[in-house]
Amino acid sequence: MSMEAVFRALADTARRQLLDSLHARNGQTLRELCEGHDMTRQAVTKHLAILEGANLVATVKRGREKLHYLNPVPIHDIAERWIGKYERHRLSALAELKKGLEKQHE
Repeated sequence: MSMEAVFRALADTARRQLLDSLHARNGQTLRELCEGHDMTRQAVTKHLAILEGANLVATVKRGREKLHYLNPVPIHDIAERWIGKYERHRLSALAELKKGLEKQHE
């Protein structure tokens, strides 16, 4: 698994939406993932295969069903490599500033 495969997988909006669904509720079947998105079963299957190939989704067989789980490790690795070492302190300060400004406008 390469970071390039992860970046390619994350580049697609539909795949990011599937990851968001798994983040909200991990361990979904293909049927459950199809219900939450305006995509055909075939399209969801194709996107899940790409996400699995990038190691962003892991599956577990349960009887006749296959459950899909988010694997956050590749995203964490990207954050550490491309964000963490360069901008961690500055981004933390900006996030705190943003939170403070949002509270003022409530």
